[in-house]
Amino acid sequence: MSEITCFKAYDIRGQLGTQLDENVSYRIARAFAQWLKPKQIVLGGDVRASSEALKTALTNGLRDEGVDVLDLGLAGTEEVYFATFHLGVDGGVEVTASHNPIDYNGLKLVREGSRPISADTGLKEIRTLAEGMSFDLVDGRDPSVPEDKRGAYKRVDTRADYVEHLMGYIEPANFTPLKLLMNAGNGAAGPAIDALEAAFKRLQIPVEMIKICHEPDGTFPNGIPNPILIENRSLTSDAVLKHGADMGIAWDGDFDRCFLFDEQGRFIEGYYIVGLLAEAFLQKEAGAKIVHDPRLVWNTVEQVEENGGVAVQTKAGHAFIKQRMREEDAAYGGEMSAHHYFRNFAYCDSGMIPWLLVAELLCVKGKPMSELVDERIARFPSSGEINLTVSDAPTVLKAIEARYAPDALDVDHTDGVSVCFADWRFNLRASNTEPVIRLNVESRGDQGLMERETAKLVEAIGGI
Repeated sequence: MSEITCFKAYDIRGQLGTQLDENVSYRIARAFAQWLKPKQIVLGGDVRASSEALKTALTNGLRDEGVDVLDLGLAGTEEVYFATFHLGVDGGVEVTASHNPIDYNGLKLVREGSRPISADTGLKEIRTLAEGMSFDLVDGRDPSVPEDKRGAYKRVDTRADYVEHLMGYIEPANFTPLKLLMNAGNGAAGPAIDALEAAFKRLQIPVEMIKICHEPDGTFPNGIPNPILIENRSLTSDAVLKHGADMGIAWDGDFDRCFLFDEQGRFIEGYYIVGLLAEAFLQKEAGAKIVHDPRLVWNTVEQVEENGGVAVQTKAGHAFIKQRMREEDAAYGGEMSAHHYFRNFAYCDSGMIPWLLVAELLCVKGKPMSELVDERIARFPSSGEINLTVSDAPTVLKAIEARYAPDALDVDHTDGVSVCFADWRFNLRASNTEPVIRLNVESRGDQGLMERETAKLVEAIGGI
C-alpha cells in the first residue's frame, strides 16, 4: 500500500510530482468508481497546465472501471455541479487547485444531485481504496481491461443551459444602465462571462461588461487568481476607477467564488455581501429561510428579518451549510469567506449567481454600491477574520471562554465559541487544517468599541 497524501477534509489537493500526478489521479478515479458504482460521470478542468493530463488520467481510470465519461473540457467547478444535476448523472469531478500556488492541482468530487463528498461522506473510503491499488499502465490505461468492457467517452457542452439557468435568477426588466468591471484572473471564468454577456445582449439588458485578465492562461501572467489576498486586489480596484465602473467583480481560478468591489474600487468584505444577497432573495421569495455561519451574524440577521425572512445559523463549512439548507428548504446560504449557496443550484456554491443578484439589487435600489454597504458597515462594524497562530487551540478556546463568559448575555458553541454582550460580540474557532485560531469581532454601530475589544482579545490570546 502506498500512501496518498493529497486528500483533505473537503477535497483533494496537492503539490504536483510529490503528492499528485497522473498515476495518483488514475488510482483515485478507479477508487471513486468502485466506491460510488456510477454509470456516468461528468468531468471538467480548470486552466492550469497540468489539468488536462490529470483529467485524461481520470478519464482512463473511470473508463477502465466501465464508467461512461462526459467531458466538459475547460470548465469552472460550478459548471461541473450544474452538469451533474442538470444531466441527471451519477457524479462529477472538477480538476482544479483554485487559488493554490501554480505547482499545485487537485480534484473536487460530487455524487448524484451534486451532493458533496467530504472526509465524512466518502473521501476517506476512496483514499483507502486508492492506496491499496497498483497498476502497470500502458499508454495511461490498464491493458488487462478488454476494450468492450471499458466505459464510453463523449465531449458534452452544457454552457448554454447553464447560462439559461443563471439568467433565471434575475429579472431583465429590473436593470438600468450599469457598467461592470470583470476580472477573470486568466482563470476558467472567461468563457462563462462571454456567454453571459451574449445573453445580456440578446435580452437587451443595458449592462456594459469591461473585461480584464480575461483570456484563460495557465501561466497566470497576472498572478494566481486569489482576490481574498489584499495584495491581489489592486488590479481590480484600479480598473474600476479607470473605467468608472459601478461595480468590480473578481474570481478565483475555478470561479466558484466571486469577490465584489464598489464604484470607489473598495473591496467589500464577504460578510456584508451575505446580507445583500439575503435581501435580494427575500425580495423575490417572501418569508424564505436564509442560512448563515456564526462568525459574524448581526448584520445578516437584521437584513433577513427586516426583509421578512427567517435567519438560520449553522456551523461554517460547505458540508454543514448545504446539509442545513436541505433540512430547512432554505433559498440561500452564505459564508463570509465568499462561498454562497443556492437551493435552485442543487444547494451548491456559485461564483456567478451572487454578482448577478447584487447587480440587479443596485438597479432596484437606485443607490451606488458604496452607499448600500456603508449603511451596513456603520450599523455593524466588524474586524474581518483575524488568524492567530497558537500551539494549543482547545486550551486557548477554554481560557478565553472562562475569561469572557461570566459577564456575557449569551454563549454559543455552534462553531468554536461565540460570546455575546449588549453592544458587541465575538466568535473564536480553531482551524480544521492548520495551527491557527480564527477571531471575528463585531459591534452595534461603534467602530471604536469593536477595535478596542479586538485588540484586547488578540492580546489575551497571545498571552495564553
